[in-house]
Amino acid sequence: MKKEESHMALYRKYRPQNFSDVIGQDHIVTAIKGALDAGKVAHAYLLCGSRGTGKTTIARIIARELGTSSNDIYELDGASNRKIEDVREIRENIRTLPFDSKYKVYILDEVHMFTKEAWNALLKTIEEPPEHVIFILATTELDKVPETIISRCQTFTFHKPSDLILAEVIKNTSQKEGYVLEEGGAELLALIGDGSFRDTLSNLDKVISFAKGKKISLSDIASVTGAPERILVEDFILAITNNDIDKGYEVIRDASMQNIDMKIYIKMILATLRYALMLRYAPNNKNKILDSLSKRDVEFIGNIIKDKPEFITSRTLSILLDAYQSLRYAFIAELPLELALVNILKKDIGV
Repeated sequence: MKKEESHMALYRKYRPQNFSDVIGQDHIVTAIKGALDAGKVAHAYLLCGSRGTGKTTIARIIARELGTSSNDIYELDGASNRKIEDVREIRENIRTLPFDSKYKVYILDEVHMFTKEAWNALLKTIEEPPEHVIFILATTELDKVPETIISRCQTFTFHKPSDLILAEVIKNTSQKEGYVLEEGGAELLALIGDGSFRDTLSNLDKVISFAKGKKISLSDIASVTGAPERILVEDFILAITNNDIDKGYEVIRDASMQNIDMKIYIKMILATLRYALMLRYAPNNKNKILDSLSKRDVEFIGNIIKDKPEFITSRTLSILLDAYQSLRYAFIAELPLELALVNILKKDIGV
């Protein structure tokens, strides 16, 4: 048993088991827990939000809070059980009473994958299910769920956890696993996690798996996750503040040669410049901002604000944000960042 647990994925090992364990979704926990405590149980819930934010976890907790045993919880993946035949099977099964619980709970994940025929077959069942049946639907794409279904469910929208929340989760999990991250390591993993608890803990899992000791450096994290070394981020920002387009192109080329994930690279640049902008224009929040940064970042950001602040503007961040959003359409990964560099430094004669 211990051997199996040691190989269990961290996001599964530390999955919240009750409402008090849930982090970053207080608005949902308060509403659902309050209703359940008052004996107000909905016949259908719809949980929507981006991946890894806790939708399936909350669904299981709801079932657990209702005293539903594993024998009476049914989980189906909409991606692989999306046809009308699958829904008809559900309609047949809900007629039977629970084995040893008050309720039978059906957790239907990724329901936006259902076919039109499947939705039509499910509609009447969702509208008037037997008293012993509760449906919990989960989706990452609410716009693909029919309005007729949404109107028959209690809908809850999950928030992406902030980088601060994810960094705290990483620090706590690392400590429980007996590892120490170099300063800034938790923040880097949080940034890479992109608002997903699952992805963040999965990345931490990979880093721990490749760790040679109990101390994990920023270089270790970078090599495993494909994140750039901090120097590449700093050099690109310095190229902007020094109005040095040649240096900027050189840094981008180095990042490309190292096979750096451009999405992560631009995110790291954006995050650093965002803090610089905040410190430049909102100095009253300095202490709170500095608490989120490593000593190296504090020193670096302090220097660029002090020496050359003219490019630390909302315009710079806006251009880089556009570059980040353009990545999905770019057939040359580094092109959006190269264009952003030209635009920021106004080197294009058309500007």
